[in-house]
Amino acid sequence: MREFHEEEALGKAYDARLMRRLMRYAKPYWHRFVLAIIMALAVAAAGLVQPLLMQRAIDDHIIGPTKPMVAFTPGTEPVPGVLWQGKVYVRESALKDKSPAEGAITAGRYQLVLVDGQAYLVTLPAGVVEITPPYKVEDGQVIVAGGLRLPAQALDESEADLFRARDIARVRWLALLLLALLTFSFLTNYGQTYLLHRTGQQIMYDLRQELYRHLQSLSLSFFDRNPTGRLVTRVTNDVEALNEMYTGLFVNLFRDLFLLIGIVVAMFGLSPRLATLALLTLPVLTAVTYAFRMRVREAYRQVRTRLARINAAMAENISGMRVIQIFHREQAKLAEFARINKDYYDASMVQLLIFAIFRPAIDLISTLAVAMLLWFGGVRVIEGTVSFGVLFAFISYIQQFFRPISDLTEQYNVLQTAMASAERIFQLLDTQERIPVPANPRPLGRIRGEVEFDHVWFAYKGEEWVLRDVSFRVEPGQTVALVGATGAGKSSIISLLSRLYDIQKGSIRVDGIDIREVDPAELRRQIAVVLQDVFLFTGDIASNIRLNNTEIDDERVRWAAEVVGAMEFIEKLPGGLAARVTERGSTLSAGQRQLIAFARALAFDPRILVLDEATANIDTETEQLIQAALARLIKGRTTIVIAHRLSTIQNADKIIVLHKGRIREMGRHEELLALGGLYYDLYRLQYKLDVDGNTRVADPTGSGSTVTRPA
Repeated sequence: MREFHEEEALGKAYDARLMRRLMRYAKPYWHRFVLAIIMALAVAAAGLVQPLLMQRAIDDHIIGPTKPMVAFTPGTEPVPGVLWQGKVYVRESALKDKSPAEGAITAGRYQLVLVDGQAYLVTLPAGVVEITPPYKVEDGQVIVAGGLRLPAQALDESEADLFRARDIARVRWLALLLLALLTFSFLTNYGQTYLLHRTGQQIMYDLRQELYRHLQSLSLSFFDRNPTGRLVTRVTNDVEALNEMYTGLFVNLFRDLFLLIGIVVAMFGLSPRLATLALLTLPVLTAVTYAFRMRVREAYRQVRTRLARINAAMAENISGMRVIQIFHREQAKLAEFARINKDYYDASMVQLLIFAIFRPAIDLISTLAVAMLLWFGGVRVIEGTVSFGVLFAFISYIQQFFRPISDLTEQYNVLQTAMASAERIFQLLDTQERIPVPANPRPLGRIRGEVEFDHVWFAYKGEEWVLRDVSFRVEPGQTVALVGATGAGKSSIISLLSRLYDIQKGSIRVDGIDIREVDPAELRRQIAVVLQDVFLFTGDIASNIRLNNTEIDDERVRWAAEVVGAMEFIEKLPGGLAARVTERGSTLSAGQRQLIAFARALAFDPRILVLDEATANIDTETEQLIQAALARLIKGRTTIVIAHRLSTIQNADKIIVLHKGRIREMGRHEELLALGGLYYDLYRLQYKLDVDGNTRVADPTGSGSTVTRPA
């Protein structure tokens, strides 16, 4: 059996065994993840296409009209062009570096330029590939750099529009296509995000249900050793950490890898030289990422460890707030919590500092890559070896390139978080500290209520025996009282009877059947326990009596409350049985909570009724009402009473006196007094003999009065 340890697991960056277990929770939703991956890849593909569209728009259409053209005699042009003044002008880029078709008659090379808003058609002489700004116009000639004068013909607006009409139409079409891609990306990304987070929440729901179901199945010894706050952390914080993995890690991993590969392929397709230059920053990026990964891992561990300590401290202090305030320990506990809180703050600041350095470092490297592109690529654009559109596309791709790298690094942190959380969650799920259920349990049916302890030995830890060779028998319908000093083992007997713990030696039998041969759930249906410290759940009075048992209707709830005398105060509450109950019943008095606990026990109609100091918190008047009700209710039921106030058990059929885990005396009240042993000593603590041989009851009811009775 693997034991659960509450020390924070450090975990690995990646654990294949844990990942396989995590994937089992995602398996029922595999088709959603596949769809989300497809949608993510579609969004990434749309992002890859956008810079290419911009490059196409810039090179082919925005600055395309000012590129060199070849004029053909009409009818000989190899591709469609612009017909103007008896010539067909075809852009050289449209020829795709191919020689004119056979029979094509060229009529020179031309270039459209703009000078102060006026369009001119310039004739390019042999040897001039292309002219670039700045231009000047003088005497019908365009003067370019170096003083070269070229013949030019001024065009009016309508003539210039002939050369630009097709490009204007194409730019509009590309703009609409880009808008359509952006709309598609938005809708697809929205759908993917919604699908992933909905699936993630369903997985978290399943996991939390399994964790809570598992916690309910564990024995009380597990909860004795593990703080509530840390268990709450497992079900809340750690489960939420897994949510980030399910909703982001897998799908984003596919998307980012696809995006990186696509960007590299696109850049090398546009310009291998610029692509090589852009990737020169990768070694620096790799070093920064590695350093970040090593430091954030340790920082994360510290944050999770100290967060669990905060949760544990909060749960403990809030539960014990009454004690803290009664003993005026607010400042001491505040100082104690401040130390824990400061540790968590310091760990969080370290993690924050690492992220604060990493993010700007990635941005700096990205800016460095863009600067290198502008420096090298800008010169190539001026020289004419690289187009402006290609440079623009490269800058867009570089900006996209660093985003998934940053995301991948953070996803490593998410993976690290998930692995550590998964390890803690599965340690809890693998804990098998539960009361074993027999493979073929014996049915109890409707029991008579016979209880027998046969040479029972029990210890909560090791061989620190709480009960030592305890043997006694309770006949059906009998009332048996357990008395003894604190720590004698009285409450342990009650816990063992309900099989909340398992004994180490001996046997406990109900109606002659060893309770280890019975399903614990069936056994507990036969037993109702009323504790001194009553626990009420948030809800209303009726729900706290029936505890969500649909077999207990409103009529039975009211009957149980009336029998124990609880309806007297319940009817005064707003709503009666529907009156709201806050956490732990804080708005009700101790006596009122105790009465509700009596009603709860009676509503379940147990064959064995256990009262563990059940009247300790009830005033004398209320106790007298309950005693009258209990006299009727215990008839026909086996009743086991734990009490320090001997006045409440004098009519018991049998009184068992426990001392240091052993039964020292057993018998009726009068018999035990006659023995003059431990019970007599306990009796004398509450009843002092006077000089006349009478007994003077020293505050037997807690009212402060003294009553004289014959000895």
